Amino acid sequence: MEDQLYSYHAEMCKVLSHPKRLELINTLRDKEMGAGELGERLRLSPANLSQHLTMMKERHILTSRKEGNAAYYRIADSRLLEAFDLLREILFEQIRQDAALIQGKTN
Repeated sequence: MEDQLYSYHAEMCKVLSHPKRLELINTLRDKEMGAGELGERLRLSPANLSQHLTMMKERHILTSRKEGNAAYYRIADSRLLEAFDLLREILFEQIRQDAALIQGKTN
């Protein structure tokens, strides 16, 4: 059971390892969006966007619904955004610390 959990954890981390997928998560933060609008906003070709969306759906990061020929996507579990935000807070703090170190060396 523990090994399977680590495997699932690693798979979820793979989703978070690509800048465009992180941008996609942030874009879908507050609303559902259609694939066309997502592609335009993220400046991705339909084929590339489809690869990202498929991976994210397979790993239960996103969920989708169809309306006619259009597909709409949203975050599957809002707790993901809490994890996303926590990681960003940690990164911002590291950037501030690095900047302070660099500033201290130049003075």
